[in-house]
Amino acid sequence: MTDLRAIDTWINVNMSELGRPDYLVRVAEDLFNGGEDFFRDYSVEEVVEEMDRLGVERAIVTTEPERPSDHVLAFPKAHPDRFSLGAQVDPRRGMKVIRALESFAENYPVVLARVTPFWIDRPGCDPIYYPVYAKCIELDLPVTINTGIPGPPVPGECQHPMHLDKVCLHFPELKLVMAHGTDPWWQEAIRLMLKYKNLYLKTSAYAPKYFPPELIHYMNTRGQDKVIFASDHPALSMVRCLEEAAGLDLREGVLDKYLYMNAKRLFFSRNS
Repeated sequence: MTDLRAIDTWINVNMSELGRPDYLVRVAEDLFNGGEDFFRDYSVEEVVEEMDRLGVERAIVTTEPERPSDHVLAFPKAHPDRFSLGAQVDPRRGMKVIRALESFAENYPVVLARVTPFWIDRPGCDPIYYPVYAKCIELDLPVTINTGIPGPPVPGECQHPMHLDKVCLHFPELKLVMAHGTDPWWQEAIRLMLKYKNLYLKTSAYAPKYFPPELIHYMNTRGQDKVIFASDHPALSMVRCLEEAAGLDLREGVLDKYLYMNAKRLFFSRNS
């Protein structure tokens, strides 16, 4: 894999701050066979060492703009050329989180905002998200939104990609990224990406060896610029995801777009 280059758009470095909620324990045990490494924090030095070994040029770490984690902030502070920030937004916080997001984006290297429907059991088309969408258009920040049935025992229907149809229609300037795959609704997600130019897919938390045939076909054809690599390390390790990605049946040039160029274009072009 030494000849590969990659940007990992979703890694977790502060797992201990999440505690051990029941849903996360279930995820670790049932889906990822995770031991104690699943719940610990990762140092800047060990993450950089792993990235160097694997050819990962940059990574995105995430924290909340209202209560940013000092541990997470240490990553871009130590290596501003290697780490950028995602802002995890709770839309139930109304204008408090909108103002915090704006301030956070002004003062730190924020490249995306994240919303997670299963946390609040509200689909992406619910008006509660609209202030977030509008502010992210203003800030030129892509929004990642979890799609597909979640692994833990939490609400899943709210993450059906069809809920994003009206979002893309009414917020055409919004750069929206479906995160964690869209299983089992791959066909609907692909059809929506064909319909809307600013809708993308990120394969975080979904092992490449399990990509369905329709996704591989889309990546090789009209979706070459639409599908973005991410691991969700340590839930899925960077090395596993990169090794499996390298084995995908992709046409010449598509692997580099998936691992590197699509993320660079979407998340970093305004900073280059």
